[in-house]
Amino acid sequence: MGKNKLSRWAEMETFRNVIQPGNIENFGVSHPLKGNWKKEVFCNSNPLVLELACGKGEYTTGLASRFPAYNFIGIDIKGARMWRGAKTAIESNLVNVAFLRTRIEFINSFFAEDEVDEIWIIFPDPHPGKTNSSKRLTSPWFLNNYRNFLKNNGIIHLKTDNSELFDYTEALVTRSDLEIIRRTRDLYSDNPEDEILSIRTHYEKSFLKKGLKINYISFRLNKEKVISDGTPAKQPQ
Repeated sequence: MGKNKLSRWAEMETFRNVIQPGNIENFGVSHPLKGNWKKEVFCNSNPLVLELACGKGEYTTGLASRFPAYNFIGIDIKGARMWRGAKTAIESNLVNVAFLRTRIEFINSFFAEDEVDEIWIIFPDPHPGKTNSSKRLTSPWFLNNYRNFLKNNGIIHLKTDNSELFDYTEALVTRSDLEIIRRTRDLYSDNPEDEILSIRTHYEKSFLKKGLKINYISFRLNKEKVISDGTPAKQPQ
């Protein structure tokens, strides 16, 4: 393991905006912050927005700087990457940002019913191939888990360069009769001046240099609708 990674992990332990629960991350075990993020972490009652698989936290911090009246939490398991976003937030005095180091599979241990207003999923691992579809962060298993803590008709955003993931998500949303707000297969041609969607991560800049098109879809997750792709939803392995 590189010294740089070890030093970042050590520094992360000192960051006031990072929560690293350790052994608490188990199904059915509630973290003390569950239902208490606004009160205990942000000390306000502002809407709560999550970025799942946030990587370096570029979108989390980008959104936070644009929307100071919202609270943002970036979630990822890779601490060395998360270090960058957490440090940027501290250096920029972004008091409406926090980071949670955990696996997305354990997310119900950290958020209570109706605690979250919105979810962003930015360039996640597309897990190509039909046999890997249950691992996608927009699969039925994950979407049905989000229903537990996302407010009714809360918005989910997906940005991806991967056409397979976009097609899969669009088809699932359509089949489940969820309201689609926006969708495009060429984001920057359709929305060249969109301040929110034009926040660009390190990976996105790389994709654009290669000439890849950026796909985007946003939709509302209705609590009354169980999400299904026609096959039994299974926990990702």
